[in-house]
Amino acid sequence: MTPERLARIKQTLDTRQPDLRVLTDQVHKPRNLSAIIRSCDAFGLANMHVVWPKEGFRAFRKTAGGSYNWITTHTHPTMDEAVADLKAQGHKLYAAQLSDRAVDFREVDYTVPCTVIMGNEVDGVSSGAAEQADEHIVIPMMGMVESLNVSSACAIILSEAQRQRKLAGMFDRRRLLDEEYNRLLFCWCQPTVKRYCDDRNLPYPPIDPETGELVDGVGWMQEVRKQRANRPRWDDELKVPATDG
Repeated sequence: MTPERLARIKQTLDTRQPDLRVLTDQVHKPRNLSAIIRSCDAFGLANMHVVWPKEGFRAFRKTAGGSYNWITTHTHPTMDEAVADLKAQGHKLYAAQLSDRAVDFREVDYTVPCTVIMGNEVDGVSSGAAEQADEHIVIPMMGMVESLNVSSACAIILSEAQRQRKLAGMFDRRRLLDEEYNRLLFCWCQPTVKRYCDDRNLPYPPIDPETGELVDGVGWMQEVRKQRANRPRWDDELKVPATDG
């Protein structure tokens, strides 16, 4: 971890917007999903929500350009559950949807806690989610086509959200809570240790926030090896103790 790399990580975390989010409504093309993740990172979002398409969710890593490492992705089984979760957090829902009540995407307020809903490539936003949305937003089109690719549309909308939030000074101070900031600082500084801990259901070891390095990496690994060496084996649990008679 070089000082320059650590400074870049901290600068990015300091500008993350925890209450500006994107929710994809069964977007099914991996390239589109990955491009949306990339836009979320580029415009300062911390979280993205996904309702899985029928074939499941899989970020296309080449298109995402590694940005899947920097965005926390939350998945939901249905749009109703995703909408209920976000509304419970106080979010306004802006559905990218062509309808009679749709307004120019620049006319809504992105400085409040809000989520942009992007529909799938064939059917758009589902009818239930569109009905529950606080606003429908559209990007005015001046050509022959009626709409943009979903990932392109998402990037344009997020650029306006970023513009409004910059004018409001929302990028001038850290907005992540300490617990989330410290968790992400560890994950971004120590991705290999993070994967090791996640795979083995281990708590993350402490890091020095001034260097991004483990406080006592050697001692921590020795303790982990000791604990794992002493853990019960599944075949030990099957052994029946001998009894007299």
